[in-house]
Amino acid sequence: MVKVIMGLKGSGKTKQLIESVHRALEVENGCVICIEKDRKLTYDIPSEARLVCASDYSFGSPEFLKGFISGLYSGNYDITHVFIDGLYKVTPFAGDVQAVETFLEWLDKFSAANNIRFTLTISADINGATDVIRKYF
Repeated sequence: MVKVIMGLKGSGKTKQLIESVHRALEVENGCVICIEKDRKLTYDIPSEARLVCASDYSFGSPEFLKGFISGLYSGNYDITHVFIDGLYKVTPFAGDVQAVETFLEWLDKFSAANNIRFTLTISADINGATDVIRKYF
């Protein structure tokens, strides 16, 4: 399952994501991962979740992010949920909506194949979301 939380800056996306991380840690029996651009969530995310700072790994493309997620899973089959705070900040999609759609579709297939839930935030006007992106709301 893939869930997208989309809205403009200041609309509460990160707060909603943090609450979702807390809930996941309470109900899921596996590893919870949270990927963010930098270390802003260090004190908001419980230490039971693995917090990954994307700037430590030079995420340069959506393909790199796919490989990173695949590598996380290949190293730990106990992952049950991956959170990504600020998809456009973690990986530069450069306004390429087609690339975002392709990534979300890949993520959905990866999720189904490996029984991992994904929740991610996108900082953009929700009115500009395409039908493909909306299907993950």
